[in-house]
Amino acid sequence: MLISVADFVGVSKSTAGRIVRDTSLAIAQLYDKYIYVHQRSADKFYRIAGFPRVLGAIDGTHIRIQSPCHLTGEEYRNRKGYFSINVQGVCDADLKFINVVARWPGSTHDATIFNNSVLRAECDAGQFGNRWLLGDSAYPNRPYLLTPILNPVSEAEHRYNEAHIKTRNTIERAFGVWKRRFPVVALTLRLSIPNMQAVIIATTVLHNICRNHNLTEIPSEVELPSIDNSTMPHNVIDDIPTMHRTDIINNYFRTL
Repeated sequence: MLISVADFVGVSKSTAGRIVRDTSLAIAQLYDKYIYVHQRSADKFYRIAGFPRVLGAIDGTHIRIQSPCHLTGEEYRNRKGYFSINVQGVCDADLKFINVVARWPGSTHDATIFNNSVLRAECDAGQFGNRWLLGDSAYPNRPYLLTPILNPVSEAEHRYNEAHIKTRNTIERAFGVWKRRFPVVALTLRLSIPNMQAVIIATTVLHNICRNHNLTEIPSEVELPSIDNSTMPHNVIDDIPTMHRTDIINNYFRTL
C-alpha cells in the first residue's frame, strides 16, 4: 500500500508512511465528534422488524494484518489461523458507528472486548436508560445486551429471534459498507500495530462522515478478492435467561 501511495505522489516510502500515520492520527482524534450514541435511534430500529428500545447492534470483525514480529505475535493469530485485530463495532439503524474498539489482538473473544470496554461500564451505570444492545451468541445475555435464544420453543420465542436477527443484521451491513468504501481494512494491513489501529479508527470516522452526507455507497457487487466475508467461528456464551429478555418475550412478542 505504502509503495503505491509513494509512487502516486512522488515521495519515498518512508515519507508516505509518515503521511499515512499523521493523517490517520489526526482523523482518529475526531472520534468523539463523529462516533457517539444517538438518542433517537430506537424508532428507526423499531421500523426494521418491530424490536423495541434498541440502542445499537454489536459485533466483532477481524481486520487482517501482517505477522507481528515480536514475542506477542501469536496473540494476533485468530481462530481461522491468520493474524488480525479483532474490532468491536456498534452501529445505529442508519449504519453509522456509535462505538468502535480497535486495540485487541485477533485471538481475543468478542465478549472479552466488550467486558473490558468503556461501553460496558456505561451500560452498567445505566447511562442509556431502558434501551439495549443486540448481540449474537458470542456475547453474554445481560439486562442491557440481548442475545438470541439458542433453542426457541414457543411462537413468542421464535418471533423474538426473527426480529432480533433482522435488527442485529445492521452491524453486518455497516461492516460491509465500511470495508467496501475503504478497501485498506478489507485487505491485509502492513503497518505497525499502532498505525494500523489509527487507520481503523480513522476510516470509521470517515465512514460516519460519508453516512452523514449521504454519499453514494460502493455497490455490493464490487468485490475485493482478499475480503474474508465468512463468519468467524466463536465460542457460544452460556445462554442464561434474564428478566429483561423474558419480559420482552412475554409482554411484547407473545402479543404480536
